[in-house]
Amino acid sequence: MDFLIDTRSGVPFYRQIIEQVKFAIARGDLGPGDRLPTVRQLAVDLSINPNTVVRAYRELEIEGVLDTQQGSGTFVGHHRPDIDRLERERMLAQILTDMLARASAYGFTLDDVLEGLRRQKEETT
Repeated sequence: MDFLIDTRSGVPFYRQIIEQVKFAIARGDLGPGDRLPTVRQLAVDLSINPNTVVRAYRELEIEGVLDTQQGSGTFVGHHRPDIDRLERERMLAQILTDMLARASAYGFTLDDVLEGLRRQKEETT
């Protein structure tokens, strides 16, 4: 799994890690027993403070989503996280806000974006 941090989103980095892990599990990209990167490795990969990764992993462990085994690593637990409607809507709103901001920076209008989305949908169906 590749983690990505959006420094411009305003969402704390640890929350971004938590959300990415939960959504990866919900999509089936991560399953019970899958190993996550070490705290140090993920911190280096994302160029963030290791304490940020520790905080994210700790919260996921408290929720029962992750299991940490001292000396062995951090693994996806058997508890599948529930992603409620409100959380999904919030995540979609964030994605759309980011997309529209980027499109606007390149001079695209909302109509341009909507037309592009329609074309993408037609091409994939």
